[in-house]
Amino acid sequence: MMLRRTSLGLLVLLAAAAPALGDAAPEAKDTGKTIITKDGADTPYLPGAKSIKQSATIAGKRIEYTATVGTILVKDDKGKITGEVVYTAYTVPGANRPVTFAFNGGPGAASVYLNLGAIGPKRIQFGDQGDTPSDPTVLKDNPASWLDFTDLVFIDPVGTGYSLSRVEDDKAKKLFFNADADISYLSRVVYDWLQQNGRMTSHKYLVGESYGGYRLPRLAYELQTKMGVGMNGITMVSPYLDPPAVSGADGLSPLPLMIDLPSMAAAKLEREGKPLNDAALAAAETYARAQFPVDFFAGAKNKEATDRLAAKVAEFTGLDPALVRRLNGRVDIGTYLRELRRAEGKIGSVYDSNVTAYDAYPEVAQSMGFHDPILESLLAPTTSAMSDFVIHQVGWKAEGHYEALSGAVNSAWDSKGLDEDKPVQDLRRAIAIDPKMAVTIVHGWNDLSCPYFASRLIIDSLPAYGKENRISLHLYPGGHMFYSRTDSGAQFRKDVMSTYK
Repeated sequence: MMLRRTSLGLLVLLAAAAPALGDAAPEAKDTGKTIITKDGADTPYLPGAKSIKQSATIAGKRIEYTATVGTILVKDDKGKITGEVVYTAYTVPGANRPVTFAFNGGPGAASVYLNLGAIGPKRIQFGDQGDTPSDPTVLKDNPASWLDFTDLVFIDPVGTGYSLSRVEDDKAKKLFFNADADISYLSRVVYDWLQQNGRMTSHKYLVGESYGGYRLPRLAYELQTKMGVGMNGITMVSPYLDPPAVSGADGLSPLPLMIDLPSMAAAKLEREGKPLNDAALAAAETYARAQFPVDFFAGAKNKEATDRLAAKVAEFTGLDPALVRRLNGRVDIGTYLRELRRAEGKIGSVYDSNVTAYDAYPEVAQSMGFHDPILESLLAPTTSAMSDFVIHQVGWKAEGHYEALSGAVNSAWDSKGLDEDKPVQDLRRAIAIDPKMAVTIVHGWNDLSCPYFASRLIIDSLPAYGKENRISLHLYPGGHMFYSRTDSGAQFRKDVMSTYK
């Protein structure tokens, strides 16, 4: 999950909440975002690891496994605790099975979305048309889980889930809430979990969604070159790989509009009941690559070029041609999501434009703030289900609020450096030094928060590195959380399973 992009690629939607407290904590003060022990000491604040035995039917087979909730301590160079990172691990008895570490995005998102929505052994339904905050949050077996072929470790970065900082806010920004520090301490968390659980010789994999997809190439390279841990494969789910390209249309560059257009075209085809595949989207992709930028750079005052641009954009999106012409063919995401269904009084989601809800203010000319049908509807079920699982099923007795999406982390995040394109740089380096590492990128056709066409363009620009199709790209019906659709989740599992050893 990634909070909807603005110039940074993010939008703060949530207020800060008090972080979790432990059972037997030292004397401390709660600053609102951090927990500071009075003596700045070395005593863990959160409970020790707790495990239970469970089972689930996955791909038609009953799997017995252990679910563990625990904490990895983050320390400074003097051994003082600076943070406590909570993980949820699912392990199956077996001879040195593969292990996969999972991250969501935001920044400010816990790993609950991949855990209870995509690849964990249990799931709840969210992210599809008709899902609401008041839907039941009973966990059911997930037939599309990966647990039958890999152990799973879901990581909640500092400030998300029950994970917390143990330093003052200004220091926390330097240690946790910026891109470089984020990679540094999370790579150490992965290393420490492997070391503590005797899994250094296992085959190792990473999976990350959205901003988690931004993290993954950088984590892989950091683990390879700093921690001494090679990754056998990485899977980027709806990744935020190229911040400058998708950070919003400013009228000067055609790139954001070019990248968005094929996903808008895919949503139109789906509304018409037509299949989504490479052949069906070939015309939209070819137009976006070729004629679109030519007509865009001709300028809005060039009537012939602008007429041509507006006509094609209206054709691919399904928007009113007169509206598109008034916009000179330059249709931003917010306009598209609102105007497509304005007559119905509904608005589409940036995460899947065919998932809609009623517009809270349909009578006003412009939308009253951001009102997303998916983001706002999934917070309640994910928070309720995960906090119940951790506290009442596993019995890991933390206090405080479970932060599925932390506005405090998102607002504290330092955006400097996001325009330096480090994910792609580190992806190139990681691939170059390890030709055996499997690299997979997956997207939903309809996603406008992290459109698939950005990844297509990135992959097409990379060298072959001695092997064709060095990075595999898989596309599925649906949006950012395409895995909420049963068929897409099942195919996703099948595609990724083939990359595991």
